[in-house]
Amino acid sequence: MKIGVPKEMKSNENRVAMTPPAGVMSLTQAGHEVKIEKGAGVESGIADDLYVKAGATIAEQAEDAWAQELVVKVKEPQPSEFAFFRKDLILFTYLHLAAAGKVADALLEQQTTGIAYETIQAPNGGLPLLTPMSEIAGRMSVQAGVRFLEKTYGGKGVLVSGVPGVSPADVVIIGGGIVGTNAAKMAIGLGANVTLLDINIERLRQLEDLFPGKIRTLASNTFNIAQQTEKADILIGAVLIPGAKAPKLVTEDMLNQWSWICYCRCCGRSGRIDRNH
Repeated sequence: MKIGVPKEMKSNENRVAMTPPAGVMSLTQAGHEVKIEKGAGVESGIADDLYVKAGATIAEQAEDAWAQELVVKVKEPQPSEFAFFRKDLILFTYLHLAAAGKVADALLEQQTTGIAYETIQAPNGGLPLLTPMSEIAGRMSVQAGVRFLEKTYGGKGVLVSGVPGVSPADVVIIGGGIVGTNAAKMAIGLGANVTLLDINIERLRQLEDLFPGKIRTLASNTFNIAQQTEKADILIGAVLIPGAKAPKLVTEDMLNQWSWICYCRCCGRSGRIDRNH
């Protein structure tokens, strides 16, 4: 098969869809041809010559990479890339079509086959291609929240861990899946007061066993979300509905009661909020 890897066009997206040893070398040794757009890996610290050594050829222009049978990307195509869609193309990437209607329309119009990483399920129902990104997002959400609590970034000047005689910050996490669990690990490790909400009571039991005595769990409903939002220093949205938009769980009315809160949305469709605050 002829496989193309174009450079990512989405703003601030510095990743590349394929690395030389794990991706290119494995595919070329299996008899496939791989074309990498020139400079596609630079922002990830991967020079073109490393791809060449692994067996790839360098495509001078984006259209050369997109001309292959299978195109592998990281994020959903941008409008400038819609012109590359065609009937005999297979596109393999994160698509998030529930939140990207224009991408869905363009794929349908050109009859392009799209395979979304985030919808691929293992036999046990897990999402093996989404899980690593969710682990990263959950951990980074706390890291980002800690930064924006600092006065330098417009925060309240709260030290997450607290000090003797001063209470630690309150971190509230909505959703107990991969994102929420990893956010909890980070927040607990920093010494925060952690409360996690989920609609699945059995999952809450598992989390209490995983973090004995270190986490408070609550059933997720409008009343509890509103109550916990009121006390939160960092609020993390970590709800995922595969293939669909997550509901707006934190409303603008909830936020209007408080002067400042750091809200971290962990991925493109997780635990939405009415507005940034």
